[in-house]
Amino acid sequence: MLKKNRQALIVQIIEQNCVSTQEDLMNKLCEAGVEVTQATVSRDIKELRIVKQSSATGEYKYCIPANNPDSKLNKYHAIFAESVVYTDCAMGICLVKCHVGTAQAACAAIDSMNLPGVVGTLAGDDTIFILCRNEAGAAEIKKTIDEVISSIK
Repeated sequence: MLKKNRQALIVQIIEQNCVSTQEDLMNKLCEAGVEVTQATVSRDIKELRIVKQSSATGEYKYCIPANNPDSKLNKYHAIFAESVVYTDCAMGICLVKCHVGTAQAACAAIDSMNLPGVVGTLAGDDTIFILCRNEAGAAEIKKTIDEVISSIK
């Protein structure tokens, strides 16, 4: 099985099951007809940036961080999730309101996402302006940021 297909299957397994160890993941892959070594699973977890998070029951399980392509928020996940208060948009600008003193860190997270249609960003102390190519682009950026925030929190 190609690496890309195996990793897509890993994401699917983690999204549909409570997987708490690499052994659990290897067993699920085996059930799906994919024989892998622990080292391969470990590399895949690292490459996919899969993390362990506490579930509602208090157990730790593997999760796919942030619902965005290629998990581009990487090291900024926690900062981003804790910083953003709300988003809005007007014309070709998306506004991201943050807690005081956190906008620049949240803006760095947004910049790392390489969102399509973004011309540039500007961060103050508690506000970020994202200049987009057009009004539809600003609405799409707002929607994307709102989805990212809801998937992290």
